[in-house]
Amino acid sequence: MALLDDETLARLNKFQLAAKSIVEGFLVGLHKSPYHGFSAEFSDHRQYNPGESLKDLDWKLLAKTERYYIKRYEEETNLRSYILLDHSRSMFFSSGPEPKIHYAARLAGALAWLMLAQKDAAGLYTFNHKITNAFPPKAIRSYSAQLFSALINLQPEDKTELLTPLHQIAELIKKRSLIILISDLLDEPQQIMEALKHFRTRHHEVLVFHLSDPQEESFDFKRETQFVDSETGEKITVSPWQIRKEYLDNYGAFTQFLKSECHKHQIEYNPVSTSTPLSDLLLKYLIKRQRG
Repeated sequence: MALLDDETLARLNKFQLAAKSIVEGFLVGLHKSPYHGFSAEFSDHRQYNPGESLKDLDWKLLAKTERYYIKRYEEETNLRSYILLDHSRSMFFSSGPEPKIHYAARLAGALAWLMLAQKDAAGLYTFNHKITNAFPPKAIRSYSAQLFSALINLQPEDKTELLTPLHQIAELIKKRSLIILISDLLDEPQQIMEALKHFRTRHHEVLVFHLSDPQEESFDFKRETQFVDSETGEKITVSPWQIRKEYLDNYGAFTQFLKSECHKHQIEYNPVSTSTPLSDLLLKYLIKRQRG
């Protein structure tokens, strides 16, 4: 019996081809990926020899000792990256043709393809109120089929609770890695930051892609609208123009808190609207990261 039926296999092939074309498209003209070689860790010092490059000179040690020392590193063969994808029920909301979860899965697929294409190791955790998939990092191109199969088969769950699964994942990842979180972050902001700081205390580099639907950003509803809580099913009918200012103030405070707290704790925060073409997002992002 075939592991995948024809319809699922066709979806998987289409997804993989889309990820490949996105990556190849936005990498045209880039000299290299900004991720490769991330996991070089400091080892010790050695004395500087005249004529050597000053690139790895320890300027702080020079200021303290008035002596020249070069920082030495332990290079690792591959970058270890983990993509963490939220598929709680709020991620399935859409005011247009594409739910946030579809955009998130395409983004995750493109990033995984990029990692594997440059022979770095890509892993995947999917979660809602619990961990639903766990794939350890591997640097094998054929691994993309397993990752993509998990991405295209994600289903919503009734509960949203980011804190527990993120803390669990942080405890499971033992070696220093690149952590890429893709989520709409619709949870208590203080708890979100506690989970993200957990990864930083374990010396991981953390990137956050904070997804939002255009209507979540603008709240530009033109007529009386019924809103349904995606988890409890509770319904409320309101005149959106009467509460729009209060909503936008609260939403702005929420995103500003996340942005400032991430900056404070050296976590890269990337707000992303699902109205932005994915190839445009990644091209702009990777160029910025290369320069930064």
